[in-house]
Amino acid sequence: MRKFTAALVTASLFFGGAGVAVADSWHPLKEPFTTTGAKFQSVEYKWEPPGEKRGAFRFRGVLRDTNDRDGHNVYLQAKAHDYRWQRFDGVQKRSISIEKTVHDGATRYTNTADMRVCRNRGSLRPDNCSHTRTFRR
Repeated sequence: MRKFTAALVTASLFFGGAGVAVADSWHPLKEPFTTTGAKFQSVEYKWEPPGEKRGAFRFRGVLRDTNDRDGHNVYLQAKAHDYRWQRFDGVQKRSISIEKTVHDGATRYTNTADMRVCRNRGSLRPDNCSHTRTFRR
């Protein structure tokens, strides 16, 4: 009976740890973020564990300027919960890799996050942005 209990405890610890590892692994997005002149592709995201790295929403991908003749820069915006957007600038006429985290400093871990990609059209014309996508833990 003791051997059976020990085996059961060992198996539950193993499979419980495997479940946590899957929850903390990278998740790919099927559809890239796109708008006129900008694209955020090869996007992967994950949620950091509570109590570690502020329980942040972490993402990575490639930010591209898809219209290098328009003279406009591209940028990515992300926010945790309903806080302000954080802006991550791209480079004109190029593609760059981005890996960033967003978090809510007032809580132990972030429950929701939003992201979108935009093209900066200058001060006289409004920027055009992709649809905002919401992620939930």
